[in-house]
Amino acid sequence: MKEGVVIKSTGSWYNVKTDDEPSVSCKIKGRFRLDELKSTNPVAVGDRVAYSVDAATGTGVIEEIKERQNFIVRRASNLSKQTQILAANIDQAIIVATINYPVTTPVFIDRFLATAEAYDIPTTIIFNKVDRYDHFHKDQLHEIVEMYEMIGYNVLTTSAKHDDDESLEKVKSLLNDKVSLVAGHSGVGKSTLINRVEPSLNLKTGRISDRHHTGRHTTTFAEMHPLSFGGYIIDTPGIRGFGLFNIEKEELAHYFREIFKAASNCRYYNCTHLHEPGCAVKEALERGEIASSRYNSYVSIFLNRDEKYR
Repeated sequence: MKEGVVIKSTGSWYNVKTDDEPSVSCKIKGRFRLDELKSTNPVAVGDRVAYSVDAATGTGVIEEIKERQNFIVRRASNLSKQTQILAANIDQAIIVATINYPVTTPVFIDRFLATAEAYDIPTTIIFNKVDRYDHFHKDQLHEIVEMYEMIGYNVLTTSAKHDDDESLEKVKSLLNDKVSLVAGHSGVGKSTLINRVEPSLNLKTGRISDRHHTGRHTTTFAEMHPLSFGGYIIDTPGIRGFGLFNIEKEELAHYFREIFKAASNCRYYNCTHLHEPGCAVKEALERGEIASSRYNSYVSIFLNRDEKYR
């Protein structure tokens, strides 16, 4: 039996890599599917696994999934009880977003952040394509960046298609010697940004629709890539919607940092922060201590927890 790390998942085959050998294409034992019926992918990129190799074919069978340090998961589809594990055993998550070309909605960002908070995964927000923004969008970006930084999130701005050595160096420093999941909508420039940071990867990139300002999938499967300056990056297919999984309504406020902080002063311990009297969260909102977009995201998720938002 050998041990290795899953570096690519196609849904039915998994590439497993050991430290000193080429990767091996592996299937999984049927029992994993039985044990993990609620997951569309019982084995995820980043998983450490034990596997055996068929000497005749050179292919392998994953026999065991080692205990995960962490993982980040989303609901697979609207109202579905299935989940999709985006990656396992990661040091950090990075969500790439755009104010425009295409639009990344605040509720999409906040759903991703809440999920990462729930699984205790540090997250950075990278706003890309800043070279395309007009004065209105630049002002909007400034306000959004300031808001997330005040909450305590690390935020970077980049222009992946243009020479912006300073921001790219910040991205490289962020990625250095860590296992990083990179996610976002199709068209936000994930693959372009990764190529600028590590040109040897030469990941496929695509154009966004001029009419709808939406992207087309260029990354088909999740895959882990080594970085020449240290660390690994997990590139994921563009995510259209992000549904929360296994987060109860009563717990949701815990994963909005500023709402959780204010909630300690609510009159009722089980305050939902929607309509109760003496709600410290709503008072903080009125004072401008909680951004309206964040509160609106909280309310949208609370009332529509089983749906996905673009």
